[in-house]
Amino acid sequence: MGLISYFLIKKNLREMARELKLTREEGYDRNLRINLVDKDLEAVASEFNENIEYQKKMKLEDERSRKVLEQSISDIAHDLRTPLTVIRGNLRMLSEENLSEKGREYLEAADRRAEVLKNMVDEFFELSLIESGDLTMEKEKIDLTAFLAEFIIDNESMIRSKDLEPDIRLPEKSIIINADKGMLTRIMSNLLNNICKYAKKSFMLTVSEQDDAAEIILENEITDDAEIDTEHIFDRTYRADKARRDGSAGLGLYIVKLLVEKMDGSIEALAEGGRLKFRIIL
Repeated sequence: MGLISYFLIKKNLREMARELKLTREEGYDRNLRINLVDKDLEAVASEFNENIEYQKKMKLEDERSRKVLEQSISDIAHDLRTPLTVIRGNLRMLSEENLSEKGREYLEAADRRAEVLKNMVDEFFELSLIESGDLTMEKEKIDLTAFLAEFIIDNESMIRSKDLEPDIRLPEKSIIINADKGMLTRIMSNLLNNICKYAKKSFMLTVSEQDDAAEIILENEITDDAEIDTEHIFDRTYRADKARRDGSAGLGLYIVKLLVEKMDGSIEALAEGGRLKFRIIL
């Protein structure tokens, strides 16, 4: 091989490496675009392009499968809602009847399981809306300090029913953020539900202003921080207690993360010193 041919081939290899990098960065939505001087290199580049076409095909099929699955989940959840509403309505009507003690026990058990199923269906339905992009967001200026104070008051009975002592630390001044009120309410509700399930005695809510953002910290005591996998706590169907059946599909924290990110925020979890902490930046 002559020296000139050697340098031309080296140049072509560098161009191929650069083109492969660009192709990867663009999601395999392009082929290699280079002029080669060697037949063997042309054959290699052709094989690369064949593989890129295969990657594009697999990507499209994966996207189609994902959309079909999301639509199926949405349809199933929607179809289950109507009969569930009828069932729960009938159960409420039965509660007004003169039932035996045993019959009332059966009725209460059926009502609890119907509530469990309703919660699971609601989670799947909400998740399908978020992931499909059908959930519309309407940002508005919200006084976060006042919003959280009202949220705690609205949920005081649930907090007390779990024998939890809240330590609420809100600033004296208003902290204004641009957010979707419905999404913010859902985020806080899911986090509070998580606290009510797993907190030992108390929990703390702290709000502060950090540069041009608001910081919300929710933390509570936990039985054993080694049981909490904070790297995966926001994954789908993550459960701190695998044996527990608490009336949900395990999607609560996953939905929280999706909603926070949809509002251009961030959330992280930290478990240490017997406490679990969630930190949200909006």
